[in-house]
Amino acid sequence: MINLRCVRPALLAALALLLTACLGTPERAEAPPPAAAGIPAPEPVRIGLALGGGAAKGFAHIGVIKVLEAHGFKPDVVAGTSAGSVVGALYASGMDPFELQQQAFALDEDRIRDVRFFSGGLIEGRKLQDYVNQLVDRRLMQDMRIPFAAVATRLETGERVVFTRGDTGRAVRASSSIPGVFEPVALAGKHYVDGGVTSPVPVDTARELGADIVVAVDISARASGKTPSHLLGIVNQSLAIMGSRLGEQELARADVVIRPAVTDIGPTDFASRDRAILEGERAALAALPQLRAEVAAIRARRAAAAADRAREAARAEAIARCERERSRISEWLRIGECAESLPAGN
Repeated sequence: MINLRCVRPALLAALALLLTACLGTPERAEAPPPAAAGIPAPEPVRIGLALGGGAAKGFAHIGVIKVLEAHGFKPDVVAGTSAGSVVGALYASGMDPFELQQQAFALDEDRIRDVRFFSGGLIEGRKLQDYVNQLVDRRLMQDMRIPFAAVATRLETGERVVFTRGDTGRAVRASSSIPGVFEPVALAGKHYVDGGVTSPVPVDTARELGADIVVAVDISARASGKTPSHLLGIVNQSLAIMGSRLGEQELARADVVIRPAVTDIGPTDFASRDRAILEGERAALAALPQLRAEVAAIRARRAAAAADRAREAARAEAIARCERERSRISEWLRIGECAESLPAGN
């Protein structure tokens, strides 16, 4: 027969050994876990493209998109103002950069210009709306392949308005309605004009769409230092002066700013579209090192945060294991105490 009075000393010895092992576990959990320890991969970095307004200079956006995609930086969200909303809508609908370029070269100005003489010679904008809707296969904004927003300005209040749902062509038309050139767009009793009045390069909108890194493409005009000789020139220079001040504040909130050398291209100079695209490519190539650095920095921060979470999880598991062992040993001790109270065997 086994003498049960020997049980308690053995259990106490086991308790000492187990507690020693337990107390050592959390310390080892502080070491960085190996790569095979099941650390989840960090979330991908979401890149947002903020395409600014600039009339015919907007063809430069196509060159920027071409270079970004060619180097593995496909934007996850797109926001556009004025000309940027036109390119942004086509791209978000699923067109690749080379299809965008083909459409740019095939564009006939008469397809987007509908002058209404009884309204003072302003462009109605209906042709632009229909043109955009045709190219996006009448896809609504909320159905775009890439989340897309067009920025306009509420005429009655001067507030920035972000369109993310509804008729794509109408939103682009509203975003592109340059005051004094296009008629304001009426929608549900409200009137909208060019988004460049409040947000020349929609950095904040791209961020609101969920971008971690915002790549801003600034093609805005600068004051020429000369007195314009015609109405369109006066309007364009006035908007340039106003927009440059406003745009500086928002551009400061971008992570990467790309500025194609297109300031000498006029607002109606569609003949320079090929040069605008080329300048967009050049400017984007120059910005790639900064973009790579921004992406790498975010990935490094996320990887470090994931490793920290894994260490905390390992520590919590070690502590929980310790508590389970202590509970088990306590139960054994109670059994031992019960055994000691029994009569001794023969």
